[in-house]
Order: sequence, then C-alpha cells, then structure tokens
Amino acid sequence: MPIDALPADLADESADGDEELSDDEGEFDEADDDLAVNETPSARSPELYASSLRNACVAARIADDLRGQNIVVLDLTRVTSIVDFFVIATANSQRQMHAIADEVNRKLKREDGNKRISVEGYRTQGNWLLTDYGDVVLHVFTQEGRATYALEQLWADAGRIDWQNWQPTDTATPADDPS
Repeated sequence: MPIDALPADLADESADGDEELSDDEGEFDEADDDLAVNETPSARSPELYASSLRNACVAARIADDLRGQNIVVLDLTRVTSIVDFFVIATANSQRQMHAIADEVNRKLKREDGNKRISVEGYRTQGNWLLTDYGDVVLHVFTQEGRATYALEQLWADAGRIDWQNWQPTDTATPADDPS
C-alpha cells in the first residue's frame, strides 16, 4: 500500500513506523495510580481481565474472518505485568497484514473505545506488524517472520486461550485457566 494511501487513522504515524502519541495518550489515568509494581490490572479486577479477554478474542476472530492463519491467543497474566494477552496471526501478504490490523483497530475503537497505543511495522515492508492496545498486543506476521521471532516459544509459559469457543458471557479469570 503506498504511504499516501494509508487509512486516515494511521496518518499520524511517524516515518519510521512508530505512532506518535499526543501528550495525554501516554499518561496513566489517576484510576491506575493504585496499581502496585508488577501487579497486572487483571490481577486486581476480574472485570478488567474479562474486558481484555474479550478484546483479544475479538481480535483473533477478526484475523480469522480475514483469513489469517495459525491464530493463537496467549494469556500472559501469569508471566508478565506488561500485557494481558498476545494475539498472534500469520498473513500471506503485506496487504493482508494491514487489513487485519486495520479491522481490529476499527472494531475495538468502535465497540469498546479501546485506543491503540502504538503501531510498529505498518509503513515498512517488514514481516511483522504489531499493534499495542495496552492490555492486548496484536502481532501479525508473514510466515517467515513468525518462524524467525517464534513468540509462542519465547512465551511458552503463557496459557493458551480457546478463542474459537469463547463466548462473550464467559467470565474466566486467570485463576480459572488450568494451563
């Protein structure tokens, strides 16, 4: 996709592929001030975990609808405090990578008001496109990129979510996950 044809919601990215944040987007809300170091929001609130899980499963389903392959949702709440879920998918082309990332962004923004924090790899011809939503990070790879970075092996201690059978009424918490 030519740079001048980028969707309007990605037009504010810098030339190196990193999205520029406005002054308030990178700041923590006062409501987050009570989080302890290394405490995930989901650890203190089942509602936040459920919301993050929902967003991860929605992202996985969108990737599936757009013919993404080998889609995996990793629950990272027991192994890191940085993010709750990774959604990992393989695409057959740059265009498909962009389509998946764009549609996930539209859906999460429209339905949940979930703002994208940053984007990496959108303006490059690379083999990895990353979209960070804070609690959920979407990774869309080419086949070569997925093999190179091997995130599933890197995060092997993470639980796997059965996103295909997940229902919006599911109220699982990290403690409910036996993996």
